[in-house]
Amino acid sequence: NLTTNGYCDEHRKDTNREYNLTRDERVTRFYKSRQWEMTRKLVLVRDHGLCQMCLKHRKIVPASLVDHIIPVRVNWSLRLNKSNLQSLCVSCHNAKTAEDKRKYGNLA
Repeated sequence: NLTTNGYCDEHRKDTNREYNLTRDERVTRFYKSRQWEMTRKLVLVRDHGLCQMCLKHRKIVPASLVDHIIPVRVNWSLRLNKSNLQSLCVSCHNAKTAEDKRKYGNLA
């Protein structure tokens, strides 16, 4: 189905389902927690709602995601540590995730 941005409703559900199958239950619960939602909002405010990777390249791009610099599955104890979190745009987050998978394998 054609859309102007992202996946259509039908395929968005399929994509999310496949993505969630790769997560363990503890990680899934964490990302649905109030603690994470509050921390995520604080990081977006701290970073002025801007993608931190794009800023390093002198580009101003709104952030839509908060990323764990060291992934949760690699070091669970850093999951709410704000120094381990960065605001990213979708493009930078996708690139970072691919890099994490190369670096950490299935843990990323």
